[in-house]
Amino acid sequence: MAAVDTASVHDQTTGFAAEAHGIVKRFGPIEVLRDVAIEIPVGDARALVGRNGAGKSTLVSLLTGIYGANAGEIRLAGQPSPSLGDRRAWRERVACVYQRWMMIPHLTVGENLFLNNQPRGALGLVDWRRLRERSMAALKEWDLDVSPDLDAWRLTVEQRQIVEIARALLQGSRFIILDEPTAELERKEVNRLFDRIRGLQASGVTFLYISHHLEEIYEICRTVTVMRDGRVVADARLKEFPKDRLVAAMVGDAVMMKRERRPAAVTPDAVPGLALKALTLANGFDAVDLEVAAGECVGLAGLAGSGKDKVAEAVAGLIKPDAGTISIGGRPAPAGDVEAMRAAGIGYVARDRHVRGLFPLLSVGDNLTATVMHQFGKAGFVSPARQEATVRRQIATMGIVAASGEQPIRELSGGNQQKAMVGRALASNPKVLVLTAPTQGVDIASKAALYDIIEKAKAGGMAVLVVSDDLDELVVCDRVEVIFRGRITRSFPRGWKDHDMVAAIEGLY
Repeated sequence: MAAVDTASVHDQTTGFAAEAHGIVKRFGPIEVLRDVAIEIPVGDARALVGRNGAGKSTLVSLLTGIYGANAGEIRLAGQPSPSLGDRRAWRERVACVYQRWMMIPHLTVGENLFLNNQPRGALGLVDWRRLRERSMAALKEWDLDVSPDLDAWRLTVEQRQIVEIARALLQGSRFIILDEPTAELERKEVNRLFDRIRGLQASGVTFLYISHHLEEIYEICRTVTVMRDGRVVADARLKEFPKDRLVAAMVGDAVMMKRERRPAAVTPDAVPGLALKALTLANGFDAVDLEVAAGECVGLAGLAGSGKDKVAEAVAGLIKPDAGTISIGGRPAPAGDVEAMRAAGIGYVARDRHVRGLFPLLSVGDNLTATVMHQFGKAGFVSPARQEATVRRQIATMGIVAASGEQPIRELSGGNQQKAMVGRALASNPKVLVLTAPTQGVDIASKAALYDIIEKAKAGGMAVLVVSDDLDELVVCDRVEVIFRGRITRSFPRGWKDHDMVAAIEGLY
């Protein structure tokens, strides 16, 4: 492991907004944070960076009182952290503005601003007149032209973030954690957010800024803490920490899973198995050109919010692009229609198997064959014997460990559930296989099995698109296209280096 960067980050301040010393956090037998220490001076804007799984989210959960540490101490504004049950005390000391929606959508803007902090009258009842007046004053101070009576779900992403920051300040917090705040913002909105952050810093508000967009942290942050494998590996002033050293600290000396890969079975000048031409979706992706040959595995890599998942959803027919074309085997595909795209030759595995993949109350067999039931009979009647034979064959081919095809899929391990999802995508014998984070949340043995499945699909002449930012997943690819803020910015042939790939994914190219 690389040595910890010991450059001092302590400016002359009146103290620390947040401190963590000797923090250890375990979930069962797994130790996810190891002897973590961080000190954030009052008025600082500290970047917290690291690859997925580095421990950033767990540390934030400890700093906001969602979890308790197994060892170590957390202090806020110079005082020991409150007990986990004292939520009001936590809200007064620290607030986190998450990328995901954290407001109550069907309450008004004013009600969200003063949630759990409503002004009350003599009898302890909510003083709605004062709440509205104070809400109007807060919105005016933030130059936010919305009514306090507006339902919160009508706010734009930028407006929601402003309301959440304003709510934190109204509750008394002077330490605010921003978790991927710009992932869904356009550049002009990012600039406005940064202007507001700078203004709050000048008044003594402290920020911990979490972002995969590394070029942004050099705009807005003074200092940086880098995490890797549950540890703090660097702590420095950003002006003393150039981008190449930052990426090196994030990547470290870890070696990816090494695998023997079959060369792409690509026929020169053949019609691409999948071709995207000038594919465009507002607030998703812009003028994406991408080809995947039959027998080739191509990666589409990018950050959360980069547009990579939206591209995969467009190919699967889940969303309809605003412009551009999708072709399968040289033929135009009916975009925006899941069933038609499947019939045209698309097999798709979604990122989250629990939310968008599995039918948890159904059997393994029913999950494997859900998209091909028409093959087992006519006029809506299904031959159980034909379905069962297909299920047995799929279980054997995919290496699924299950008591039988009748076993509820919810009883299987995560790796076997994922193999079932891939098996379902392959059941229709697609021309193109689209896999989004295919080995996410599975063990090493299941990863190896899934990689072998990808290799066999490629060897069989399928065009395979792997959508991920996991370096281990991308190693199966013959080529990787990097998408950043909706546009493909780099292409890497086989043999790319981790450092260069991470830099491109993070926008440092």
